[in-house]
Amino acid sequence: MHIDTDAEIFRTESGFEALGLRKEILNAIGKLGFVHPTHIQSELVPLGVAGRDVLGQSRTGTGKTAAFGLPLLHRLAENPSPFSGLVLCPTRELAIQIAKDLQALAGDLPVKIMPVYGGQRMKVQSDKLKKGPHILVGTPGRVMDFHQRGELPYDNIQMAVLDEVDRMLDIGFRDDIRRILGGMTQKHQTIFVSATISEEIERLARKYLTDPERLTHEGKSLTVARVEQQAWEVNPWDKSRLLAHLIKKHEPEVTIVFCRTKMAVDRTSKHLASRGIKSEVMHGDIRQSRRNRVLEEFKTGKVKLLIASDLAARGIDVDGITHVVNYDIPDNPDDYVHRIGRTARAGREGNAWTFICPDEGHLLMQVEQLTNVHIPSSKPDDFEPGPIPESVLRRREEEAQRLKDAEKNKRTRGLELPDESKAADSNAFPGGVVPKSMPGRRMGGRIRTRRR
Repeated sequence: MHIDTDAEIFRTESGFEALGLRKEILNAIGKLGFVHPTHIQSELVPLGVAGRDVLGQSRTGTGKTAAFGLPLLHRLAENPSPFSGLVLCPTRELAIQIAKDLQALAGDLPVKIMPVYGGQRMKVQSDKLKKGPHILVGTPGRVMDFHQRGELPYDNIQMAVLDEVDRMLDIGFRDDIRRILGGMTQKHQTIFVSATISEEIERLARKYLTDPERLTHEGKSLTVARVEQQAWEVNPWDKSRLLAHLIKKHEPEVTIVFCRTKMAVDRTSKHLASRGIKSEVMHGDIRQSRRNRVLEEFKTGKVKLLIASDLAARGIDVDGITHVVNYDIPDNPDDYVHRIGRTARAGREGNAWTFICPDEGHLLMQVEQLTNVHIPSSKPDDFEPGPIPESVLRRREEEAQRLKDAEKNKRTRGLELPDESKAADSNAFPGGVVPKSMPGRRMGGRIRTRRR
């Protein structure tokens, strides 16, 4: 469903020149083809330029990278020095992408930006660190590694940005984040950006931000507003078959398919290959060198179909993705928004297909409540389902037998069974007559014993 809501996305009444940015940055923005800032950019950039700490809530696709990146470049360009800017983010792919975006926004400014992340040999990054980059973009774990080795000092940091704070906490970076923020004892500016603001993020903000300005972007994100969304009802064993069917029928130009697990990623790719459909995969078990190659080929258009796990979603920011497929609908509706945020970039429209199994209707409802968009759901008319797998039939038979046995036991328990106490009384008192009291004492009934 396409909703034309440019007014909800962009601040169309003004341009970037109203945000107080340097001429070099404005020139770079113009060359990139941007005319109007998004709402989060128009609100956050002036605060960042003024040196304020900010706690910003904004979803994927609202232009938040430029929202924190523009003031970061503007402030550090006045007196660029090594390690004066730090951006923390949850994944290596996102670190690489943010670094590229910032370098593009920097234009002719003499600012050097470097990503640091796990999966690449530390010596390679260590050699680059010795050249003294002005801005580092990295995952918390790798930033901590270099700091502990004495190669990344915190005492020169003038501005720190934490992007996707919620996701960094979700994947276990909370201790590293606290150590990094706690290690910056000099005066500096800090910006938090997150899709959701939890109580834990509130506590971090109270401890590490100084009198922060709070921004909440409630409008629809750029990606959701421009994405044609469709849910397809399918049984779990037919997902790969349906995916192959849709790809052959619609022939999407550039597609990314998201699966919940690494095993599902590999299994889906193999099934498509058996149908003559080429794809590449990306997940946590893929070596970094191959991940970089696949991502670069996906960006250049050499790879048209990419199958990825959730973690890879945060680092893929490629213009021109026409279709996103939720092979497995995520349990967290925010992850859905992050996933489909890979399409409908730079003002383009996109498509999102979501596979819904019979017991997943509640997950689709959660997504609709979050995005405030109705997602039509239907069964594909021209799709021929495959046979039910033997394993599924066997489980169904076992479950049916279990229910049958349970019902039988329930009926049996309803019958009156002999009472154990009654059986004992019957043995003690033949004839079944049980006296209600002890017999009375009779004369001479006591046995006399001889006194001693």
